[in-house]
Amino acid sequence: MAFELADGALDVLRGITLTIRQGDFVSLLGPSGCGKSTLLRLIADVLTPTQGRISVLGASPSEARRHRVLGMVFQQPVLLPWLTAEANVALPLRIGGWSRRHPPASSPAALLQLVGLDGFHRARPAQLSGGMQQRVAIARALVSDPQILLMDEPFGALDAITRDRLNEELLRIWTQVRRTVVFVTHSIAEAVYLSTRVVVLSPRPAQIRRIVDIDLPYPRRPAMKDTPEFTRYTAALRAALGEAE
Repeated sequence: MAFELADGALDVLRGITLTIRQGDFVSLLGPSGCGKSTLLRLIADVLTPTQGRISVLGASPSEARRHRVLGMVFQQPVLLPWLTAEANVALPLRIGGWSRRHPPASSPAALLQLVGLDGFHRARPAQLSGGMQQRVAIARALVSDPQILLMDEPFGALDAITRDRLNEELLRIWTQVRRTVVFVTHSIAEAVYLSTRVVVLSPRPAQIRRIVDIDLPYPRRPAMKDTPEFTRYTAALRAALGEAE
């Protein structure tokens, strides 16, 4: 994948070959600016690859997007400030009359309850904390019942305490809905804690340097971060990132 700039082509991704199994929680880990978000946007059909091919459940990314196979959570919640939390979650159902042709598996109200915001249905974004807004964004991504959830460093702008709490919430939601998750992060500990597999990318142009299977049991609890097994995984990923530099 390359971007055409005024002074020539910028090579961002090179020779990426990756298969993600259904039901996996896969984190993309790598240096800032290496192309993690670009790879996620290629899967989401936000960008078109200049080389190679991407298949999403046997279809092209554009077909997957049209059929709402994909749900996307961005770095910022991107909520409409004049809508309530429930109305923000329901917004994808209104676009193109989707809900008339595809009755949602879960109502917006039920999804707000799933993400821990029961009682905040009528709150507007300005009345919610940053972490609560991101929970609304997760509920909105799930409302079309996607099979794949793409998350572009959704907790990166939050404080450490809120981030840890939302890691807990995300794992709880994932174990309930069991969708495939592709998650971009800069945090080694977050990648180990959440993931079934971690893909380590090199600096730009990004290549896959290592794929690490995280063989830690679910459900995962914060105390796991203090165990020798957890430390071994963080050390292995840190070493892989060192090789990538």
